[in-house]
Amino acid sequence: MTEKQIHILPKTERLMRLATTLSIVAATSLIAIKGVAWAMSDSLSLLASLFDSLFDLLASVINFMAVRYALMPPDEEHRFGHGKAEDIAALAQSTFIAGSGVIICIEGIKRIFLPEPVEHSMLAIIVMIVSLVVTMALVTFQRYVVRETKSIVVQSDSLHYFTDILSNTAVLIALILAYMGFSKADPIFALLIAAYIFKGAWDIGHNAFQNLMDREVPDEEREKILSIAKSNAKVLEVHDLKTRKSGIYYFIQLHLVFDEAISLKDSHQAADEVEEAIRVIYPHSEILIHQDPYGHV
Repeated sequence: MTEKQIHILPKTERLMRLATTLSIVAATSLIAIKGVAWAMSDSLSLLASLFDSLFDLLASVINFMAVRYALMPPDEEHRFGHGKAEDIAALAQSTFIAGSGVIICIEGIKRIFLPEPVEHSMLAIIVMIVSLVVTMALVTFQRYVVRETKSIVVQSDSLHYFTDILSNTAVLIALILAYMGFSKADPIFALLIAAYIFKGAWDIGHNAFQNLMDREVPDEEREKILSIAKSNAKVLEVHDLKTRKSGIYYFIQLHLVFDEAISLKDSHQAADEVEEAIRVIYPHSEILIHQDPYGHV
């Protein structure tokens, strides 16, 4: 039986902390400029975007705290680490996002039947262009962090802000149409934004819930692990693969079957080789390998 503990690379920790910090900075900046523009224009689609940014800030603050807790090393009361904090934060984030969608839907339906003109629409258009640039820059960096760390909370935040790019684009189109005299474009696009928000909330919440329920990692990742294990020349069979994910951490268990004539030392060495090969692909992992003699059930 071989087992090694998770080791968090300093680069991973730095990237996750930086990503959540920049998320707060971006959300705060967007709230400020959108708040001023909405107060002057009274645009419903801009108000929808402002609400979205408010919930972005709340979610980003939660993510900021969750990441710092999740990165704490295992202790006597949390032998498997604190990675579930990421999934809990992502689940909470999906609830906040859905709440903003409900508010936008209510106001959008109201404005369809009782339309109101959009004032200072050119200012609002400029604000949305700035918002798009800021959000695109943040999402680009977040996606880099996700590739490097596999963090679900940063991935959820990135998905959320990508939804913001779509919603901000819709707001921009609505404001341009309103500027051209299409008064009902504002509430209609606000409802479209709400639809995107609900989809984003579902995607984030579903993924976090599955991780909290210790669902197996996707089939393509399981196949990758099995392929690595089977590639060792001394391994005859691989069975009882069990996996789960907690935050950025992977927990992997499997049985390796060896020829019954092989020595305990050689089978242990082969198991170590398989473990290290898996760890190259999944560096933030705890791997537990059991050695079985051929024919053992």
